[in-house]
Amino acid sequence: MLTVRGLHKSYVTPQGALAVLKGVDLTLETGSSLALLGESGSGKSTLLHLIAALDEVDAGEIWLDGISMTGLSETKRAALRREKLGIVFQQLNLIPSLTVHDNLEFHARITGRFDTAWQNELVERLGLKCLTDRYPEQLSGGQQQRVAVGGALAARPRLLLADEPTGNLDEATGDEVLNLALDLVHATGCAFLMATHSHRLAKRLDRQVTLTSGVLATS
Repeated sequence: MLTVRGLHKSYVTPQGALAVLKGVDLTLETGSSLALLGESGSGKSTLLHLIAALDEVDAGEIWLDGISMTGLSETKRAALRREKLGIVFQQLNLIPSLTVHDNLEFHARITGRFDTAWQNELVERLGLKCLTDRYPEQLSGGQQQRVAVGGALAARPRLLLADEPTGNLDEATGDEVLNLALDLVHATGCAFLMATHSHRLAKRLDRQVTLTSGVLATS
């Protein structure tokens, strides 16, 4: 499902070039889950942004569902995100002017893969049945996170990317959100890559790797 080979990424700083990724190799099979561990600033978010085609690599290859991202135009990268990916980043990116119901439907609608039965199942599983007419600002952090997970999975993506999806939640709520995410990933059969600093949560996934000094090591 996902293959990353020899990935390098640097950023320009006032002190000169800062190498964040220094030859990252990674594979993830369909239906499997992988936790990406690392301290703050280790490059976890950078790696996820590159896989999500939100930024371009300096060197190396990323293959997503058999498609190479090398040299793709921004239009084609955007199409790849829509068609293949579900994304839950720390900012959540819920649309404040849309209700929970419409936020959940949004991605599935624009990809042409809206399914009423699956939508209803998501609402039920995520415990949002009584909240569908509310707006994001009227929800708790945990409820917003559930909506973000549901929206990311509504179009049945091939790969779900999550960057510290429980980082702003208390432990009990974070566990609940991860339980729901893993349950829904299992239901759709998609691959799941989660960046986290929590070894406890990482152990819930099939495999764990750690990003240190720009390279990956098996945990």
